[in-house]
Amino acid sequence: MPKKRKITVAYGDGIGPEIMKATLDILYAAGAQIETDIIEIGEQVYLKGISAGIEPRAWDSLRETKVFLKAPITTPQGGGFKSLNVTTRKSLGLYANVRPCKAYAPFIKTHFPKTDLVIIRENEEDLYAGIEHRQTDEVYQCLKLISRPGSEKIVRYAFEYARKYNRKKVTCMTKDNIMKMADGIFHKVFDEVAKEYPGIETDHKIIDIGTALIADRPEMFDVIVTLNLYGDIISDVAAQVTGSVGLGGSSNVGEEVAMFEAIHGSAPDIAGMDIANPSGLLNGAVMMLVHIGQPEIAEKINNAWMKTLEDGFHTGDIYQEAISKKKVGTQEFAQAVIERLGMKPEVMQPAVFAKEVDGEASQNALKLKERTPAQKELIGLDVFIDWREQGRNADVIGDKLRGVDADGLKMQLITNRGVKVYPEGMKETFCSDHWRVRFFNADESAISHAQIIEVLKQVQGLGFDFIKTENLYTFDGERGFSLAQGE
Repeated sequence: MPKKRKITVAYGDGIGPEIMKATLDILYAAGAQIETDIIEIGEQVYLKGISAGIEPRAWDSLRETKVFLKAPITTPQGGGFKSLNVTTRKSLGLYANVRPCKAYAPFIKTHFPKTDLVIIRENEEDLYAGIEHRQTDEVYQCLKLISRPGSEKIVRYAFEYARKYNRKKVTCMTKDNIMKMADGIFHKVFDEVAKEYPGIETDHKIIDIGTALIADRPEMFDVIVTLNLYGDIISDVAAQVTGSVGLGGSSNVGEEVAMFEAIHGSAPDIAGMDIANPSGLLNGAVMMLVHIGQPEIAEKINNAWMKTLEDGFHTGDIYQEAISKKKVGTQEFAQAVIERLGMKPEVMQPAVFAKEVDGEASQNALKLKERTPAQKELIGLDVFIDWREQGRNADVIGDKLRGVDADGLKMQLITNRGVKVYPEGMKETFCSDHWRVRFFNADESAISHAQIIEVLKQVQGLGFDFIKTENLYTFDGERGFSLAQGE
């Protein structure tokens, strides 16, 4: 029998307490070797004035147990309240979000009965860095941050997951036909790491067609690895096409701590009615049991759960007149699962979870490869200006800035929302009040910070409001910035 493991548990808000009770009842009945440390998170913590939604003591519990079973929470409406999920994931370094999406036909209605895919989503970077600015009256900015180490960590995790669970293919999804640098580095790292796993098939899909294929032909996918925002979207699409978002569980895994939860929200409109489906949180808890080295218990619970579905005991969200035997509430559903512990499904494939026999090898495979940093050279400058005078005529602002000269550092072009508008812009291009002015030396040789300061002095002297600058670099001679549309 495995050693008893202490875990941190949060009952959450809305339907959270009901589905957590049902889940823990099943875990204990199955013989899960766990003891719980209960913490408070969510709405009541927010309303105490703690904007993160989690009390300081809770962090101590998570540092001790390193395992978090979390029910959904409610974030109060209005400003000032940060997403607890994002805070937890980033604070604890939970870089990998894993969402299995499997069909349970015909007991759960779906048009895609053979679907069995796993979405592995980068969890810390991308637009979810939450770095936003209002730069002008009209223009808002959200920074998309993608790092090579962050990309390598999640890609390696995806290939190790595929190896561990005997998956045959890993698909990378990006939008690198447009974001050639940010999404491009993710795709590049994927291709590099893929060479270390010759036994696993790989392919790449642009995220828009990839999402369409998940909605139309999900059976063609096995493991998908992608960036944060895309993963958030396609995991809900995949869960829905398999039959119900309410069934999905997920894990959020870091180097030290892991969090397990349902993918759905707190559903406050049905709280306290004993009608919520606990399956999402239960499936998250099954993933937790595998993670803490109790895969036999995880199999026992998952098989009993599938047998319950086969026997027609269904909560209202998955009830079908032609198939279901009885519509049950939250606790009655849990009791039906408990009664079937030790049984296996007869129609669906019984669960078999990987045993941790090579954990050390897997951890070694996840280590980042050492690389020599590229040689960085400063060769240019982008100055962003807030300007709306004289009909927002690009020729007017361009002609005024043509005279700026900082020891040879001169304006080369102006863009508006990424499109070149000066010189030789098109009169049809709509312009906002947000302008990017690009400066290079005439021969595009290296520039100095003294030249940058002088440019800004001259821009200010002409009466322009510069709101931001961006240095332009090369790395080992390769351009580290995008060209303008039309450049």
